[in-house]
Amino acid sequence: MNKELKELLDEKYYKYAVSDFINDDPIQIPKKFTQKEDIEIAGFLSASIAWGNRKSIIKNATKLIELMDESPYDFISNFNEKDLSVFNDFKHRTFNGIDTKFFMKSIQNIYQKHKGLENVFLQGFNKDKTIKSAISHFRKVFFEIDFPARTSKHIANVDKKSAAKRINMFLRWMVRKDHVDFGIWHLPKSTLMLPLDVHTGNVSRAIGLLNRKQNDWQAVKEVTKKLREFDNNDPIKYDFALFGMGNDKSLNKDY
Repeated sequence: MNKELKELLDEKYYKYAVSDFINDDPIQIPKKFTQKEDIEIAGFLSASIAWGNRKSIIKNATKLIELMDESPYDFISNFNEKDLSVFNDFKHRTFNGIDTKFFMKSIQNIYQKHKGLENVFLQGFNKDKTIKSAISHFRKVFFEIDFPARTSKHIANVDKKSAAKRINMFLRWMVRKDHVDFGIWHLPKSTLMLPLDVHTGNVSRAIGLLNRKQNDWQAVKEVTKKLREFDNNDPIKYDFALFGMGNDKSLNKDY
């Protein structure tokens, strides 16, 4: 173990994993809620559109929840086809009204037929106790009902080596517990994988955590394995350190 690198990462974790982090992060959207189902639905939707400029992500995620009458679980439980028309004009980058309406239908199916989001991820995880299996199973369930072909790109496919940054971030939110993350799900936090993107990838390479050039699932495995050397029980706490180090010059940088 590189003791100096661990000390650096620990220092940055404690610097960035504080309540103020929420003010500029999409996690503020599910933070509006107290009911488990509201938190996880708002969290999943917010994480699903978490790419691009953070201010735009927060603005559009806020709008999405407003269109659900500020009651995500109640909306998911009770909407009918006509109610979905409120999403016709919703847009975040390449995620549009067609995608949004399918997401609502699929999430409704998950709560009606599969006992909720957490249960779907747990079922996949229990196949071989890996997050990859959890994400892979979730994707299969998410698209088990008829779906627009264009929407498939908005759920990461780890079986095709996607880094699955947004889903891994959502899982971090739900599973870990500290000043930022909720800790309301029962997956082991020791098994979480790093939400790898351009920024965390560049920092990881710069400080010697990652050699692989592509930001794919193999890179996620490589860097997460290194992070487990520093904290085997909670390796993904260092997401805060890597993200913060990558954004020191501008805390409103893009995701």
